[in-house]
Amino acid sequence: MGCALSRNIKRTAGYEEPTILASETAFTVSEVEALYELFKKISYSVFKDGLIHKEELQLALFKNSNIHNLFADRIFDMFDLKRNGVIEFGEFVRSLSVFHPNTTQDEKIAFAFRLYDLRNTGFIEQEELKEMVLALFNESDLELSDDVVETIVDQTFRLADSNGDGKIDPIEWNQFVKKNPSLLKNMTLPYLQDITMAFPSFVMNSRVDDEEID
Repeated sequence: MGCALSRNIKRTAGYEEPTILASETAFTVSEVEALYELFKKISYSVFKDGLIHKEELQLALFKNSNIHNLFADRIFDMFDLKRNGVIEFGEFVRSLSVFHPNTTQDEKIAFAFRLYDLRNTGFIEQEELKEMVLALFNESDLELSDDVVETIVDQTFRLADSNGDGKIDPIEWNQFVKKNPSLLKNMTLPYLQDITMAFPSFVMNSRVDDEEID
């Protein structure tokens, strides 16, 4: 795999050298090189410009580029580090690094906090928690009554908001998640540690000829 990226081929926009990205993330050089192949598949699935647009991320996650899901929107916004409406290769690798098995629990907790802090206030409010819970249930095709959702949100928020001020701050969130580690189960993607051996299944949803983007 190491020689695959050393050829004199056209790179996607925003391409960065695997050695640099590996030094800044939890990935090895080989894993970064494998992620470049994944990135190309996704970034040429709709617009074919070597950049991941929101529709392409939605297609990768849900096999449908027209689905609008708050969870997908939040992931896209957090991966779009430059805030320019697209995800470049370097942003893709740096952002995915938080899901690597070798990334620390504290980094995962901090990322999850920002994911739920929809309005970027530095706190998680009860309405934000409800919105994310609904989005996650929708993603999982779970259909629960409004009363059940309200009960889940109320109980979760009450437990997390230990000082009772009506909002969850980063310290409260850290303490709550460490008591309930199952909240982080989706924050680790085991295949990222051995992505040189197998890509996640959604890669195959993007039918792109390699010579088109090499």
